[in-house]
Amino acid sequence: MADGEGGSGPGREPDAATDGSVPAPGAPATPRARARSAALWGIVGGFAFLVLAQGYRLLGPGSLPLGLGGLALVALGVAVASAGITYLAEVRVRAKRRT
Repeated sequence: MADGEGGSGPGREPDAATDGSVPAPGAPATPRARARSAALWGIVGGFAFLVLAQGYRLLGPGSLPLGLGGLALVALGVAVASAGITYLAEVRVRAKRRT
């Protein structure tokens, strides 16, 4: 290997995967990691709802009974619900080793 390339050897610093700073696969997630994962899934859920609503408005047979503000509130509710469900379900899924 040329200088500057990865690998282990004398004079090289270990990377995060080998020095123990990254938890092993299957290790319990920290509360911060669980909250971050849940927040990201909440964002995905909220945007997915908005995409579906916009697609319905563009291609559907009629309009939705909600205006733009109502859709934003429903999307926020979907985001909060999906984040909460993800946060609670992750412990059960990980406990059953189905991750």
